[in-house]
Amino acid sequence: MYPNTALSGLSGNPQMMVLYNLSSLFLAGDEKKGKTFVMDSISDEGDQPWQSYHTVFTNAKAGMDGVDKEKVQKIVYEMSKGSKFFVNEQRKDAYIKQKIESLRVQCAKLTENDIFHFQKIADRRISELEASRDLSQIWLHSDMDAFYAAVETLGNPQLKEMPLAVGSMSMICTANYEARKYGVRAAMPGFIARKLCPDLIFVPTNFEKYTYYSELTRKVFQKYDPCFIATSLDEAYINITKICLKRGVSGDKIAEELRSAIYEETGLTSSAGVAPNRLLAKVCSDINKPNGQYILPNDQKAVMAFIMSLPIRKIGGIGKVTENILKDVFGINNCEQMLQKSPLLCAMFSHSSADFFLSVSLGLGGTNTPQFRSRKSMSNERTFSATDKESLLFQNLEELAESLSDDMQKESLYGRTLTLKLKTATFEVRTRALSTTKYIQSKDDILNSAVKLLKAELPLSLRLMGLRMSQFQDNNRASLDTRQKTLTNYFCSGNSTAHSTTSEIHDDKVMVDSEYDGIFFSNDIFNSHIPYDDSNEPRETSMNSAEACTNQKKESSEKPNNLNETNEVQTSPLLMSDDTTTSTAPSKLKEQKELLVWVNDYICSICEIQLPPSFTRERQEHVDYHIAERLQNEEFKGGNSTHSICLDRSRESRKRRVEENPLKKRKSLSKNSNNYIPIDSFFVKTSKNN
Repeated sequence: MYPNTALSGLSGNPQMMVLYNLSSLFLAGDEKKGKTFVMDSISDEGDQPWQSYHTVFTNAKAGMDGVDKEKVQKIVYEMSKGSKFFVNEQRKDAYIKQKIESLRVQCAKLTENDIFHFQKIADRRISELEASRDLSQIWLHSDMDAFYAAVETLGNPQLKEMPLAVGSMSMICTANYEARKYGVRAAMPGFIARKLCPDLIFVPTNFEKYTYYSELTRKVFQKYDPCFIATSLDEAYINITKICLKRGVSGDKIAEELRSAIYEETGLTSSAGVAPNRLLAKVCSDINKPNGQYILPNDQKAVMAFIMSLPIRKIGGIGKVTENILKDVFGINNCEQMLQKSPLLCAMFSHSSADFFLSVSLGLGGTNTPQFRSRKSMSNERTFSATDKESLLFQNLEELAESLSDDMQKESLYGRTLTLKLKTATFEVRTRALSTTKYIQSKDDILNSAVKLLKAELPLSLRLMGLRMSQFQDNNRASLDTRQKTLTNYFCSGNSTAHSTTSEIHDDKVMVDSEYDGIFFSNDIFNSHIPYDDSNEPRETSMNSAEACTNQKKESSEKPNNLNETNEVQTSPLLMSDDTTTSTAPSKLKEQKELLVWVNDYICSICEIQLPPSFTRERQEHVDYHIAERLQNEEFKGGNSTHSICLDRSRESRKRRVEENPLKKRKSLSKNSNNYIPIDSFFVKTSKNN
């Protein structure tokens, strides 16, 4: 099926395939160990420590192909050395290296039988994914060229031939192609950019202007696809399948036409990529930047030939951390090698991550226009120079509250949970959340809650603050009472009239800031690694391998994602106590055991509210709220009534009291015997006793 891959000659020989994968694994591990040793020795003792220092500032973007990368890396290292950012980067790198070594150890434990087993799983999954390939759609990805800088150049054409950066000495939003020749790029501090390019011109940001030109480009997109997907001010995915069929033209012609229309409307240039799916279209739009386009035909062989030599970092969803892990552990540098190492990926990663890697290696991506989904949260944040002045911090907080309120009013949203994000001067990230008793939207309500959270953290030196609103009001259930209810009041009242009037302040553990990639924010790379095994076949394995897999599964159940300390997933003790729903609850309530777990012992698995164990009362109210909400939803949909649930619970309670009390137990047994006591005798005995 894949004549260009190294698998073609081995596909008919499972034993050779196993040996091939094993040899590839160990060779990649040995080579990388040697490389790591050299890099470490350079970093510790050599004269060129910058060679092992890699950050987002040293990554190349479009227009940076001819840049002296070693010079850029050296300047970034020298300008960053000794800073708090530098220390934080070292801390993150040390953690990543530790995880890489742990993965190597786990890979070394895989036997030939293990790899042969996962080879069959990978082959079956690849066949299923290949069968799902859709080549009927034509997607176009449009990306404006150095958008912010290009807009600024429109107002001042003299800047066109000069190195230009939009931003400040603290941070650059974007740089034009003249500046990129010196290694200047977006997300780079301005003082480092000025060192790279002494003649660099800085222009402050003007987002009102950028939004205006973005709206002009979107009017053009709408002519080709009314349901286009905008991913930022300067990027969009456009399904041009219908318009190509209607006009009888190719995607190449439509791309040229669309780029010309954008230029006529705005005076700005753009680049485009055309491919059978969105993932490939995004990659293609970056190939001939600036002011160019690349067309990938809707042909399986063409797609496979294109994807095989593609570096893994070009794929959306694979960033710095994932790239390092795939390279250092598995020796994977491009998508062809990812396909070759598919058994190891299935063995070491979860089902979802393994599927992602296999889909990428086959060049598969989204082809259908995503359906509209209601918004789950809304946020904004602001970076500034590190300060501990309370007046400045509260001023920034007020501006954030006003901005968040305006955004919510535009979409007519009301939220109930406000989260405050803080990044300290040492690049540590903290989040604090507060749940209100009613849904809020106004600036004053948001600010009042945010001030409470910030005051609890002061004094503190900060360099970033952000606000996020979540748990939005559901318009379909707006008629229902939305305030939080305790489980006890809910059961006793038989309706939804009992409320809790207290707000909840949720604490979070300090977490080191990170650049971890989107796909691995869940329980995958940075925890123990759950083998992907969806087969029903008996597995042949050695005792050591079986024990290793058992230990992996055990660790996985105890270790969800956390970067700083031992990870735990704990079922809420409130759901497991005798006072709630475990031993005394009816079958309806026993289902609630799986309702909620506390990830890392402080994050709610349902709504991601953060409540440490010390917040006992708040945690009980929070669990009660989710249980009551679920029961109320079931009742609303025509499920069992609250009255029947209470009756069942009463019966269960009586049964438990009988089992615990020997006297009651004997009376219960006597009722089941033939020696019944006549009711007249019972009253006679009672009267005598009285």
